[in-house]
Amino acid sequence: MTLQQLKYLCEVARRGLNISKTAEALHISQPGLSRQLRLLEEELGLELFVRNSKRLVRLSEAGGRIVGIAERTLKEAQNITEAARESADDSSGILTIATTHTQARYALPAVIRRFAKQFPRVRLNLRQGTPGEVSQLVLSGNADISIAAETVDPVPGMVMLACYPLPRIVLTPARHPLLRVKQLTLEKLAEYPLITYDFSFIARSKIVRAFEAKGLTPNVVLNAIDADVIKTYVEFGLGIAVVPRMAFDAKRDRALRAIDASHLFEPNTIHVGIRQNHYLRGYTYAFIEMFAAHLTRARVEQAIRDAASRNSSGAAGAA
Repeated sequence: MTLQQLKYLCEVARRGLNISKTAEALHISQPGLSRQLRLLEEELGLELFVRNSKRLVRLSEAGGRIVGIAERTLKEAQNITEAARESADDSSGILTIATTHTQARYALPAVIRRFAKQFPRVRLNLRQGTPGEVSQLVLSGNADISIAAETVDPVPGMVMLACYPLPRIVLTPARHPLLRVKQLTLEKLAEYPLITYDFSFIARSKIVRAFEAKGLTPNVVLNAIDADVIKTYVEFGLGIAVVPRMAFDAKRDRALRAIDASHLFEPNTIHVGIRQNHYLRGYTYAFIEMFAAHLTRARVEQAIRDAASRNSSGAAGAA
């Protein structure tokens, strides 16, 4: 059995058991790919696929289990390569961070400046998206870590590390009637057009749930995924907005006013997300700690071990 054969098996499974597309992607011949799969089956002493003549119909029950093990094995093999590279030189490389616009615009600049000064030979890449999208970027291997609010549902295969809460404010144009209200309430907010985040953001669903709990229906006139876009339309007078406190800068946002709304809406929690079984370079641990000082390398590694232990226990229980 070789790692190459395991790679072929996983790639066939990922491509819907399409031998021709898999062979093309792997730059080998179809007969060569089929032969390697047969050799693997012969060595294991079982059939990995259910076949109809020469066509692969589906993975066998054993094949499904073995694909899962093979994927983990290939990841660990990649981890060995990464560990060797780090031992040779941990001062250079690439760190790709998947994050939301708010974090990229307001939370990360100071961290990135500090990191770049300490690790000048590490190239940083930022990928932006919704919380769900950035988790998928990490799971697919297109990013090393994610930084975003928690998603609505847990993300299998991810280790999520809590960083800090994200309280919210209400933004209004200058001289807005809400600025004269002594105690801000949801009933008062519901009287005005509301600009908020897209449905795909958990922040928005929490905002909507807060109104629904009071039997109120907010008049949402615009959804956006970019805090700066939201602020622009508040300035234009389209409506008021509920945004994270960090998105407001009194010096820059001179046409806007902020009202604390932490008593009205449950805060989000910003998390660092890591793909399970993914080897992290030393400079990645350093970046995480710069972003959230309590997330030391020791704590992050312990969280990864705890997640692996829970998964092993769950798998054993299912069996």
